Amino acid sequence: MKKIVVFGGGTGLSCLLSGLKLFPVDVTAVISVADNGSSTGVLKEELDIPAVGDLGKVLIAMANVDDDFLRLLSYRFSKSGTLHNHPVRNIILSALIDLKGSLTEASRYMCSILNIRGTVLPLTEDRVELVGEAGNRAYVGEEEVSKNIRHIRRLTYDRDITVTEEVKQRILTADLVVFSPGSLYTSIIPHLIAPQIGEELHKTKAPLMYVSNLVTQPGETDGYNLSGHIRVLNRYLYQYDRRIELVVANNATIDPRIAEKYLKTENKKIVGLDRDKVSAQGARIIEGGIFSIEDETIRHNAMKTAYLIFSYLMDEEA
Repeated sequence: MKKIVVFGGGTGLSCLLSGLKLFPVDVTAVISVADNGSSTGVLKEELDIPAVGDLGKVLIAMANVDDDFLRLLSYRFSKSGTLHNHPVRNIILSALIDLKGSLTEASRYMCSILNIRGTVLPLTEDRVELVGEAGNRAYVGEEEVSKNIRHIRRLTYDRDITVTEEVKQRILTADLVVFSPGSLYTSIIPHLIAPQIGEELHKTKAPLMYVSNLVTQPGETDGYNLSGHIRVLNRYLYQYDRRIELVVANNATIDPRIAEKYLKTENKKIVGLDRDKVSAQGARIIEGGIFSIEDETIRHNAMKTAYLIFSYLMDEEA
């Protein structure tokens, strides 16, 4: 069975994994734990633990249990008080860190009770904050970094980060390494600024694939076409003598009315597939109609996106 390591965080990664779990591949999801917003930020501060929010979302996406149980785990307490706005899954993960001794073991236990076929691992056990350096000023925390990308010249962490041995081993033995869609600077790049990840990416023989975002993210990727996303990833990968070799991209037209709505209400543009500029960076394009519209919301079609990845692996094996 082919082994895939997927880096990311947030909704984009969850969507991709919900498709990959339907195919006969061994998936390891490595999750950034630098988030500091909403419930995650409160628990991180009060309990002195890594961020559990993105990891919890991924566990839900990969779960193979009944819908009632998933609704329970996703339930957010609505009444005012200590538990206000906390989803049940975050509370459980926080408790399991105490009971099992680490977020890695907490995740492993959740994978077992959620009948997950695959592995979900935190990037690190350290409680870390993302830091954006801008001259004499530093923006601390994922939320501040995301708001100020245009000023930031370098991303780092507030302390030395230790990547778990299991994550390093999974990269080394992978058949394919995938960078998921999602927030480019705050969900994907946080993996690449960990030196130990870079060392393993340098050593692994697995090709590196990027699954393109469908729309830009205000404040982070305004005006970026697909080649712009790849250029940023390569800027961090070049120091490890690697680059993006494969790109899964959308080539189908999104309803202009929906696209215009996104631009007017959210200041988001459709990510353009500028083939010549992508190819000039040495990336092979694997393209298809990989989006779906749900309640006038543009999302990756999890099945179609995962199918393109699986098809690539099967073609390579033939």
